[in-house]
Amino acid sequence: MSISTTGVLTRARNTAEGPPRKALWRPDLRRWLSPVALVAAWQLASATGALPPEKLSSPWTVVRAGVEVARSGELGEAFAVSLGRVGAGFAIGAAVGVFLGIVSGLSRWGEALVDPPVQMLRTLPFLGLIPLFILWFGIGEETKIVLVALGVAFPLYLNVHSGIRGADPNLVEASRALGFSRAERLWHVVLPGALPQALVGLRQSLGIAWLALIVGETVNADAGVGYLINNAREFLRTDVVVVGLVLYAVLGLVTDALVRLLERKVLRWRTR
Repeated sequence: MSISTTGVLTRARNTAEGPPRKALWRPDLRRWLSPVALVAAWQLASATGALPPEKLSSPWTVVRAGVEVARSGELGEAFAVSLGRVGAGFAIGAAVGVFLGIVSGLSRWGEALVDPPVQMLRTLPFLGLIPLFILWFGIGEETKIVLVALGVAFPLYLNVHSGIRGADPNLVEASRALGFSRAERLWHVVLPGALPQALVGLRQSLGIAWLALIVGETVNADAGVGYLINNAREFLRTDVVVVGLVLYAVLGLVTDALVRLLERKVLRWRTR
């Protein structure tokens, strides 16, 4: 085989294998441009007096307030409580959403029985459900965890259902022609084909999980980041309020980044 032919085959093999492993972990610094610009504009508006401190504290004041509540231990305690609530609610909601999505996606009868009540429930607002949940579960942790679970379950259900129903019919037919059983077609063709859509649902559900937690913690809580924000509002501490909001935003960005990394690792087979 000639050297040129060997080089062509090597390039073709490298292209088929996708990007090198190291590229999966390389941060994209361009994603920081707009956040840094927003913070700079915020600081400039505060320094020039265009943004009064009683309306919104400057970024530097927020940083000092964050250091203050972190040193006092309030921020760490609030973070641990909120993270535990999201973790418990996500585990419950993900299990329910994925299970119902699979049942509804694989069976016409399943779709007829499962989809109508799910579609009705997902349009209900969180604030409207809180009084009912308090009557059912009391004012403890259960209400907040159930709110997070609902926020997680619906996006996962919709995307898992859509991914299963959107499986490539040519691949399904080819697997049937190759003698795959129904279980093998499900495991080797349908579920891998639904995985990209399911990961989209995972990203959406994690974002909504934090929104649901904010609602639960600001309405009725005695601990957590939402409680920290409400307590600061009572004393007109806009700097501490912003610290809590920034913590929510950072947690949302971190969880989204983890899912994006997971997408790159498990979907490396896709052509880009």
